[in-house]
Amino acid sequence: MPRYKLILEYDGTPFVGWQIQDNGPSVQGRLAEAIKAFAGDDTIPRGAGRTDAGVHARGQVAHVDLAKEWTTDKVRDALNAHLRPDPISVLACERVADTFDARFSATARHYLYRLITRRGPLALDRNRAWHVVHALDATAMHEAAQVLLGHHDFTTFRSAECQAASPEKTLDRLVVAQTGDEVMIEASARSFLHNQVRSMVGSLKLVGEGKWTAQDLKRALDARDRVACGPVAPACGLYLMRVDY
Repeated sequence: MPRYKLILEYDGTPFVGWQIQDNGPSVQGRLAEAIKAFAGDDTIPRGAGRTDAGVHARGQVAHVDLAKEWTTDKVRDALNAHLRPDPISVLACERVADTFDARFSATARHYLYRLITRRGPLALDRNRAWHVVHALDATAMHEAAQVLLGHHDFTTFRSAECQAASPEKTLDRLVVAQTGDEVMIEASARSFLHNQVRSMVGSLKLVGEGKWTAQDLKRALDARDRVACGPVAPACGLYLMRVDY
């Protein structure tokens, strides 16, 4: 059976997340329905990242095995036709080897978190960024973020529902930058724990508000205790930007 790699963009607002669940529509479920409508195959696509409810993607990757050989343009265009009007787009499709796995073949995942700092409520960016009504010190946030780089036990920044076998991860990149009233946090690692990025962002916001220092963030990391974490950032500001192979 030919295997196809799909690159997807989606607005996570109306979905319970990537993964099929019983409590509402999912991106994975809608994609499976589109595959069935187009090719007649009952198959579940596998994704690179199980984004939570409300989390967006600009570069989610999935793979799917189809019974019939199709051109990649046909697969992309047919799936997009059957995905309408849902906010999911197949940006690209390519044939890959049977050994390719969207999740387990990945070597890095790159996330972006957006915060918009202004008094007025969000209109165009509603459900697409965390609205913070006061200014944040992005420089202090960036400097503090560097204490999280490297290989650590990230229990503090791990959801209680996380199913990972180990809380240890290696964080390769964590950059905080500001343009105008938008603060952007970029995080890169081979893999992340459940809610790790949002948990780190919530704690970094405390630094930006002057409530925490870099030393406080380090103490929270070293505590290896979920109660030491700052408030978890809302899902609406998080984007899966790219997956490397």
